[in-house]
Amino acid sequence: MNQEHLADYMQQLGQRARAASAAMARADSARKNRALQAIAAQISAQSAALKAANAQDMQAAREVGLEPALLDRLQLSDKAIGLMIEGLTQIVSLPDPVGEMSNLKIRPSGIQVGQMRVPLGVIGIIYEARPNVTVDAAALCIKSGNASILRGGKEAIHCNRLLAQLVQQGLLDAGLPAEAVQVVDTTERAAVGHLITMNRYVDVIVPRGGKGLIERLMQEATVPMIKHLDGICHVYIDEDAELEQARAIAFNAKCHRYGTCNTMETLLVARAIAPRILPLLAQDYLTQQVELRCDAASHALLQGYPHLAQASDADWDSEYLAPILAVRVVDDMDQAIAHINRHGSKHTDAIITQHHGRAMRFLREVDSASVMVNASTRFADGFEYGLGAEIGISNDKLHARGPVGLEGLTSLKYVVFGSGQVRG
Repeated sequence: MNQEHLADYMQQLGQRARAASAAMARADSARKNRALQAIAAQISAQSAALKAANAQDMQAAREVGLEPALLDRLQLSDKAIGLMIEGLTQIVSLPDPVGEMSNLKIRPSGIQVGQMRVPLGVIGIIYEARPNVTVDAAALCIKSGNASILRGGKEAIHCNRLLAQLVQQGLLDAGLPAEAVQVVDTTERAAVGHLITMNRYVDVIVPRGGKGLIERLMQEATVPMIKHLDGICHVYIDEDAELEQARAIAFNAKCHRYGTCNTMETLLVARAIAPRILPLLAQDYLTQQVELRCDAASHALLQGYPHLAQASDADWDSEYLAPILAVRVVDDMDQAIAHINRHGSKHTDAIITQHHGRAMRFLREVDSASVMVNASTRFADGFEYGLGAEIGISNDKLHARGPVGLEGLTSLKYVVFGSGQVRG
């Protein structure tokens, strides 16, 4: 597709999405839920075809040497398809935020002032090698009354094309416009440049991809974004941690999956407990051949571990997405919090402790979108938070923060009820 044709194609997507957004904004909850149920039925009926399309994508990705973490994200197993359907079902069960009114107050003039939750309009979602995002994003946009333009990575093009057909058929089955969800049907990189500058048609961009993608969009986008740049997540093991609990959480946070933004990348351990917990964790990490990049204190405690390296300054600011873990011994929680607020990415950080006061201080003082006590960072996920799914995770402070679900895809406007008042 030449550049002139690509520009026309993207403009047409925008025009159709803008027209569909009006129908979505006025659709009632029952109709939107029927669409989600119909999409779930389509995915269930076409699971074999989806796996065949995914197999094409996986083969092509292996041939070009896609990294293991991205191959893991691209894989569409029976379990992944089941989770798509479960996510759709959960979104159906969630309250519809659109039209909800809050903060109603009667003013001295007699008018009643409040706020109503309304859709954002048209949402552009850009993501890489994650076919499940096509369904998660479409479903959340449908339930929140938005139209969406989805631009998946070229690695998942066959699967995304089929998913788009299934989603659009589900919309039509419920009497909603198929154009409410459109997948960009080209792998050309220039399509992203058009999408992120289509202010006339697109209200917000949600990028879900690697650091390179986010940095590009930060430089080029003229449409507002809901984004996160890095997932440099920490677990801090406090001196009052329970050893077996700390061991289980710190292992899960690193080794459950390597290629996700909520995976722990730096382990901080209080000096008082380090000699007891670090050798135990080293045994666990050895089973997964995790490389430990250690500061001097932790390095001295782990002599003999076969995958040991001295940490450099760059390690404290690295998102590995791999079996590599930075490890530092800190004097106390104050030093841990200072390290997190300096080197973290404001995504997700956890403390393991039985000390209530320190736990509460950690929650207040760590400046991240999700802060946890005695739980794995891997729980920082819209599905796990009960949002049904997530359209992304934001470590910005405006407009949404943390996993972005239905409410994050809406805005508030003021509404006023009067009985004939005029201002004197």
